[in-house]
Amino acid sequence: MKVALGCDHGGFALKEQIVDLLRQLGHEVVDFGTMNGESVDYPEIAAAVCEPVAAGECQRGVLICGTGIGISMAANRNSAIRAALCTESFSARMSREHNDANVLCLGGRTVGPGLAEDIVRVWMVTEFEGGRHLRRIKMF
Repeated sequence: MKVALGCDHGGFALKEQIVDLLRQLGHEVVDFGTMNGESVDYPEIAAAVCEPVAAGECQRGVLICGTGIGISMAANRNSAIRAALCTESFSARMSREHNDANVLCLGGRTVGPGLAEDIVRVWMVTEFEGGRHLRRIKMF
């Protein structure tokens, strides 16, 4: 699967770990930065990641900022994006099964590296159930 990945300075360290994990899992990663820990504006990173996901050029996206809150709000401004801020594995699974989330958001300062890896693993393998959930998504 082709995955768009991006972060601001608050998520840089976690992004470096997640890019390695995604590649180990066999995914192609398109890294939209930031490429270091210097301050950047997360709305610009969110837009850069969401554009290829919305266009179908990437099947999914992962965004990381300090808390995950700001970057998830910025991502959800794109009407083709269903970004989910997940802090544990159950929400990650449900965001895919029931909501067909196409962008995962994480907090680099709020979720530890081991938990973040577990969240990403679960989110990447979980499929959308469709059915009644599709009807609800179409209401967005």
